[in-house]
Amino acid sequence: MAQWGDLVAYIRQSYRVVRDEPDELRIRLMFGDDPDTEQRAQIVVIAHEILDQREDWVQIATPFARHEEVDLLEVLTEVGEAIVVGGLAVMGEHVVLRHSLPLINLDINEFTDPLELVAGAAELLEQQFTGRDDY
Repeated sequence: MAQWGDLVAYIRQSYRVVRDEPDELRIRLMFGDDPDTEQRAQIVVIAHEILDQREDWVQIATPFARHEEVDLLEVLTEVGEAIVVGGLAVMGEHVVLRHSLPLINLDINEFTDPLELVAGAAELLEQQFTGRDDY
């Protein structure tokens, strides 16, 4: 899978797409299979990026809080101690966990594993730092 179009086709087939634009998809991932616990959702933005005007990359990003609502040092410390994949960024008003991958020679597991890790980690960070399920 070395083309953006191939990845988009896979995502459309495999995930619940809630927004579909030429260089960006948004999907909703659900968490919580326990019937006694309410399911939680996480919106994930998957964007096509061009690095140095020549290399195709895919960026996985998911918000979990507004930056004014959390102690950023505390969030950075938690991410540094507990998160394996992804980096923390402020994008607009939101704190997001994100990860980027080159599209060239991308195998599907090289996309799905980081996608699930980033979304799952952001869901846990959202629970821990806001106590809500806004994203």
